[in-house]
Amino acid sequence: MPKLTLSADSEIIDLAKKLARKRGTSVSNMFSQYVRSMESGGRRVSLTPLTRRASGLIRLPHGKSDRQLIQEAITARHGR
Repeated sequence: MPKLTLSADSEIIDLAKKLARKRGTSVSNMFSQYVRSMESGGRRVSLTPLTRRASGLIRLPHGKSDRQLIQEAITARHGR
């Protein structure tokens, strides 16, 4: 995965690290979620604690949407 270097005040960096620890994720993952939320019109999505802990645990295959993966899983389970 390519790396990205960002510049910010030390206060912002400390806050980002604190928020990431509190949410059980990484600063990189928080940044990714923020960028994706901007792509979807800036809607804020509230994540449950379980979802926050699980975020970033797996990497989805490139070229397939989450919808396609769900449809494939349902088809494999129910044979439709």
